[in-house]
Amino acid sequence: MLITLCYLYLWARWGRRPAALVRATVRRLRASRCSFTFCGAAAQPTGARVCLSLGGRVFCVGESQSIEDLNKWALFLVSPFILEAEHIAFVTESIWVQGENLQRSSSSSETIVKWSDCCLPLACRPGEPYQLIAEASVDDFSKLGMAFMEDRLQMDNGLVPQKIVSVHLQDSTLKDLKDQASNKQAQILQPNPEPSLEIEPKQDIMEHVGKDGPKVLGEEPKQRRGSASGSEPAGDSDRGGGSIEHYHLHLSSCHECLELENSTIESVRFASAENIPDLPYDYSSSLESVADETCPEREGRRVNITGKAPNILVYVGSDSQEALGRFQQVRSVLADCVDTDSYILYHLMEESALGDPWPDNCLLLVVATSESITEDLYQKFMAYLSQGGKVLGLSSSFTFGGFQMTSKGVLQKTVQNLVFSKSDQSEVKLSILSSGYVYKEGPRERLSLGKLQGHLENEDQDRMIIQVPFGTRGGEAVLCQVHLELPPSSATVQTQEDFNLLKSSNIRRYEVLKEILTTLGLSCDMKQVPALTPLYLLAATEEIWDPLMQWLGKHVGPEGEIKSSKLSLKFVSSCASEIEITPSCIPVVTDTEAFSSENFNLEIYRQNLQTKQFGKIILFAEVTPTTMSLLDGLMFEMPQEMGLIAIAVRQTQGKGRGRNAWLSPVGCAISTLLISIPLRSQLGQRIPFVQHLMSLAVVEAVRSIPGYRDINLRVKWPNDIYYSDLMKIGGVLVNSTLMGETFYILIGCGFNVTNSNPTICINDLIAEYNRQHKAELKPLRADYLIARAVTTLEKLIDTFQDQGPSGVLPLYYKYWVHSGQQVRLGSAEGPVVSIVGLDDSGFLQVHQEGGEVVTVHPDGNSFDMLRNLILPKRQ
Repeated sequence: MLITLCYLYLWARWGRRPAALVRATVRRLRASRCSFTFCGAAAQPTGARVCLSLGGRVFCVGESQSIEDLNKWALFLVSPFILEAEHIAFVTESIWVQGENLQRSSSSSETIVKWSDCCLPLACRPGEPYQLIAEASVDDFSKLGMAFMEDRLQMDNGLVPQKIVSVHLQDSTLKDLKDQASNKQAQILQPNPEPSLEIEPKQDIMEHVGKDGPKVLGEEPKQRRGSASGSEPAGDSDRGGGSIEHYHLHLSSCHECLELENSTIESVRFASAENIPDLPYDYSSSLESVADETCPEREGRRVNITGKAPNILVYVGSDSQEALGRFQQVRSVLADCVDTDSYILYHLMEESALGDPWPDNCLLLVVATSESITEDLYQKFMAYLSQGGKVLGLSSSFTFGGFQMTSKGVLQKTVQNLVFSKSDQSEVKLSILSSGYVYKEGPRERLSLGKLQGHLENEDQDRMIIQVPFGTRGGEAVLCQVHLELPPSSATVQTQEDFNLLKSSNIRRYEVLKEILTTLGLSCDMKQVPALTPLYLLAATEEIWDPLMQWLGKHVGPEGEIKSSKLSLKFVSSCASEIEITPSCIPVVTDTEAFSSENFNLEIYRQNLQTKQFGKIILFAEVTPTTMSLLDGLMFEMPQEMGLIAIAVRQTQGKGRGRNAWLSPVGCAISTLLISIPLRSQLGQRIPFVQHLMSLAVVEAVRSIPGYRDINLRVKWPNDIYYSDLMKIGGVLVNSTLMGETFYILIGCGFNVTNSNPTICINDLIAEYNRQHKAELKPLRADYLIARAVTTLEKLIDTFQDQGPSGVLPLYYKYWVHSGQQVRLGSAEGPVVSIVGLDDSGFLQVHQEGGEVVTVHPDGNSFDMLRNLILPKRQ
């Protein structure tokens, strides 16, 4: 008894103060629309004022954070998105942790605050971190924040909170969502005449509360907010700071609380089994089309009307390291097809598949194992299908509906030609790796199949892909016995010829997979264009920094800007979050101490840039419209010895030759280099050679690395970088301007280094070489190769200026793809000629049947400059 009294005294003396401080601060400042943030000390928002620091976490107040657009959020329409007048809207950011890394839970229920007990969830946004919008009363919001500060906040399903921040929802957004919610409620609450195959009256409470509702966290829908439950500890519900409300302190042994808890559980169990109607299942069309019919004004917003979390669950067989590797392969290919801001992919373990209520939290089940499916697990999968579930089988043993899998050894692990029929009856032909099994109908009557089908282009026309409907609720599966999940570089690919066939079909492999996923109700829309980021001004050598700053001081405008016809660069010491970044106005941060990037290591670039002039001053951006425009206002002004280069991780408006666009995903080495060439010089008289030299520099930058000589990277005339003569891996774009006696030349270059999909990259070639030759060459980095390519280009230009074309053409011919190649002149029916080399100006020379060697020019098409070559008019 004495110990209990001491505990109560200590709690009353010290426990109230932090909680009371938080609650009083939120109450006092809530009307001012500032933002309250609970987070780790390292993640404190810029400019925010810290009100409380505790154990490495802080509570701070800063500028208002708003949410104006919920296009990327999945709404929980079983709880109307209506913010009560005295409530606070907030976003909780969490990460998903499994197994032994899971957030610890106390043995005493007195110390833990459950997130779902204190708020009403409104919407979620899957991804990393996982984000949830919710609303709560001032007291409950303060309670959540205090529990987070003291590491007592618990979320379900392995989610661990990392940050809580209050947000302001725009009135227009609230009105739109209120209308949308009211329109949906009537439909959602219609009783379902068909019972679920999974319902049992005495299952655990969490399997029934809010069944078919937004079970992202397994939370229970709340009818009341802001009231204290009798079983909540007073320490968490303390109403200090002037409040006259008082609550008794109840302990876990309190008979009154236990009685209330037991009666509540029994009531909920009864209601769950008998009184709460199931949500209607209408899977006659995709989820997107259902949403369109019920809410045509939604304008692209993804509304999860089933209430299910937007999860894709991947089952890869028994729990082992091999299964984990398969999961990573499947996850990687799916993440390339669907928007990971809209869906989240989870590994469905065998134990969870058998025991957990995963069907209520699954939009798509992917079965990707050749292991036999146990009878218990098979029944689980079939029950999911009967409830309207969607299944994708990837070379798995799972089948149903009278179809049987038949082994065909001659096909196993071989590359075959597949003909795939899409839902619009169009066909896609591609090379694909076969599993060695085919689908055959059983002895029953002929089944009604869906439109998606795939068969081999062989005598038997073996059936490899089938779409099989199931049940009356719209359940269906697409089952495949070709390896859509495996990349061409998979260890199962045996020969170089197979690798080439699969890589050349890689884009079509993704096309087939996206068609299947779309048919199964997922959205494969392109990801949202990333937001533009500021530029950073960096120097490759320390000694050039001071002259650069002096030059800028003399040439920037009164507001620190340098303008050109295309954009304005505004030089600033730092870039606050409120500074707007647009394609026409981009801030340039000059404080190099603040620079860091996962995708560009300045030290690696510095160590590998061995030039006298090129690439010394760097403008770097994570995301920019196009590097070709960044140097526009500087190219004629900045001293030539400073050697400007613009480098980006991603471009939103990448440019190719003519009107072509250039895709610039993460993993592509993207740069624009400024060089100047005297008109009266060897290269100045042959400017077309610049693009050839840049292409050659990239190839030589890789193949001159010790051990990498045989990596099959080549040049294709006039400006492409190729893998062998099969696939494009990069390209060059040159813009030149003659001012007086000098050419000012912008050389744009992009080549794939680490981005394997959807085509091929340099590290793919390295991995394939290692596999074929049992070598251990290391993968390469974009920053490393950009520095080496710029260094090589400077050496090639120096050689050209000294010796003319003859100084570089032997190396160019060593790496080009055209030796002995035949092309047609004029059109597809034109005369056949053989390519023999380049003339003195850098144009192709061909050998005609009569024995004459002539120069040919491109006809101007932007697709393939080797097509429709024409003879120039003789002067």
